[in-house]
Amino acid sequence: MHKKILLLGSGELGKELVIALKRLGQTVIAVDSYAGAPAMQVADDYEVADMLDGTQLDAVVAKHQPHLIVPEIEAIRTERLYAYEQQQIQVVPSARAANFTMNRKLIRDLASKELRLKTAAYFYATSFTEFTKAVQAIGLPCVVKPLMSSSGKGQSVLKTLEDQQQVWEYAITSSRGDIQEVIIEEFILFHTEITLLTVTQKNGVTLFCPPIGHRQERGDYQESWQPVAISEKDYTDACDMAKKVTAALTGVGIWGVEFFLTDKGVYFSELSPRPHDTGMVTLAGTQNLSQFELHARAILGLPIPSIQLERAGASAVVLANKAATNFNISGMEKALQLDGMDIRIFGKPTTRPYRRMGVALAYGEPDSDINELRKKAKAAADCIIIE
Repeated sequence: MHKKILLLGSGELGKELVIALKRLGQTVIAVDSYAGAPAMQVADDYEVADMLDGTQLDAVVAKHQPHLIVPEIEAIRTERLYAYEQQQIQVVPSARAANFTMNRKLIRDLASKELRLKTAAYFYATSFTEFTKAVQAIGLPCVVKPLMSSSGKGQSVLKTLEDQQQVWEYAITSSRGDIQEVIIEEFILFHTEITLLTVTQKNGVTLFCPPIGHRQERGDYQESWQPVAISEKDYTDACDMAKKVTAALTGVGIWGVEFFLTDKGVYFSELSPRPHDTGMVTLAGTQNLSQFELHARAILGLPIPSIQLERAGASAVVLANKAATNFNISGMEKALQLDGMDIRIFGKPTTRPYRRMGVALAYGEPDSDINELRKKAKAAADCIIIE
């Protein structure tokens, strides 16, 4: 049952996945564009490479001859993954899934046009002229995103026509990869935004984790909590949509499927074919298996009999406020004086404004007051000083 696994992307999510895989006796090579990335610190070996360069990516794969390739970021020459599958290398969840979900255009068209899932109205634009026409058609406010980006980079809510040029330029300049195109979406008036972690298995049924609520700023996750209040109908509808879209994309592993909960029902938002940042709350022991342990089992073809809620939990991010190569992190002693609290420091070698450097995790009994846990996690995160 020993596999050699090539991890493409070595951030904090990749780090926790490496730990889960190492506990199952696997060998992991972590790849990223810079040395000292979090997952490299716990992997068996590492490579520094530009994964948008197909030649460099091919060289890394040829050197290590992995059994599995696990993409963990968007900035990958994803079309090369089809060639690796032809070489009998398992791509997680699949080359098709990675290609579709790394590009918002492909996944949105699949969800809306092919699968007929309920989504926000949307248009695409490759020029400022097309952009202004789309804004006029959608109306204000509207959400603007690059077709390829991560962690909310390039995402804005356009509220006034005077800001069109600024929002357009921010989306285009923040785009990852070769695609210089944006998506303009109807602004959905939602009361809750959730992630439904969905597990597809090689030899088992599709499983769903208890839904996770989350809050974003600048298009990036700031806090998450599990469980989240949701009606039985909304939960059933979300599970149905998640099952349809993951089945269409094919493959095994954990998927972070995002939804808007509104007074008019559930809207499909986005999907990540890998552990989700909002799912870091599962590190607080909220489930019998964290999202990283679930992903590790699924991609190795190991059984997952069930997923059970064992605690209530909340997470809050620890952010840097400036760019630095030399810095200190303090305040953990104060944060950990709080009962039912844990901290993860990711070990990133440099900082920049709003870069996620750690996470505070609060937990309690399954029936605990979620709002109180959210306050506790935020208070602990505020104790951590990066200077």
